[in-house]
Amino acid sequence: MRTTITLDPDVAALLEKEMKQREIGFKVAVNDAIRRGLGQSPTVDIAWPTYDLGSVRVDLDDASRMAAELEDEELLRKLAWGV
Repeated sequence: MRTTITLDPDVAALLEKEMKQREIGFKVAVNDAIRRGLGQSPTVDIAWPTYDLGSVRVDLDDASRMAAELEDEELLRKLAWGV
């Protein structure tokens, strides 16, 4: 299959480096890179550490209302300063 692709500068530099190191052409370098990329598992199983943050100290039932009030206060502050 023949197609046109646009490479980001960093990808082009990586391909050029591979071509020089292995003394191969552009087509071989691109095909090998795509094969390696597609051959790897797209998902990586990572175990992230978790921490107990304790109980909730703020009632979150009115969180949207509180956020709106804080946003209104900030807007009024900016208007007062002419920002």
